[in-house]
Amino acid sequence: MRSPPGNGCGKTMTEATGAPFLQISGLRKAYGNLEALRGVDLELRRGEFLCLFGPNGAGKSTLLKIIATLLRPDSGRIRVLDNDLQENPEAYRARLGMVSHQPFVYQDLSLLENLEFYAALYGVKQPRKRALKLLQQVKLIQRCDMPAGDLSRGMQQRLSIARALVNDPELLLLDEPYTGLDEHAARIFGEQLRMLHDNRRTIIMVTHNLRRGMESATRLGILARGRLAYLQEKDQVDPASFEALYFQHLEAS
Repeated sequence: MRSPPGNGCGKTMTEATGAPFLQISGLRKAYGNLEALRGVDLELRRGEFLCLFGPNGAGKSTLLKIIATLLRPDSGRIRVLDNDLQENPEAYRARLGMVSHQPFVYQDLSLLENLEFYAALYGVKQPRKRALKLLQQVKLIQRCDMPAGDLSRGMQQRLSIARALVNDPELLLLDEPYTGLDEHAARIFGEQLRMLHDNRRTIIMVTHNLRRGMESATRLGILARGRLAYLQEKDQVDPASFEALYFQHLEAS
């Protein structure tokens, strides 16, 4: 089997112009005797879209939860520009948005009420105006008064994108966002992701969906056994070889 081009490490941030937007160094996390992350190092430029693949239990969701401040690392550091997670968590969190396979919206509230609530929570000025703008952006404005619980799975994910954008985050984290979406809903969701990336947001997505991940990302990575086993610019990757390498890691897990 021919390996994907490059040495598996991609370009380092020191080779790129400008300071890195996101810096992760020496990140470790264990659950008892199980090491979920074993020294992860990662740097991203502003506007990059990294898609991380890997077997179940590789540490992908743990990594995203730590970046999202939902979980504390045992050691290591994370910085977004000049904001250090440990030193200034509030300023760090203000730059983040997260979309999971769970929408994290209140099912009994309307779409508009949900977004107004989250906008107010972040201290957004004119929360109603912001909520209406986001509903327009994700093409749900005509359903703004509908309870969130009445939406289809695909529409709930679009609402989840709007929720994640209420604070206009610079870094967007996506944890298995395609789970449970049919082909039509997945296509619409993919269009929303491309729009977000066109706006120069930095995005990290974890998914098992190779096709969707590869068509959206600018960099591809494989996390295996708690380590970043592969990282490369997408335009330097042969898709067939990358797929074969990914399945090698699945079989070895």
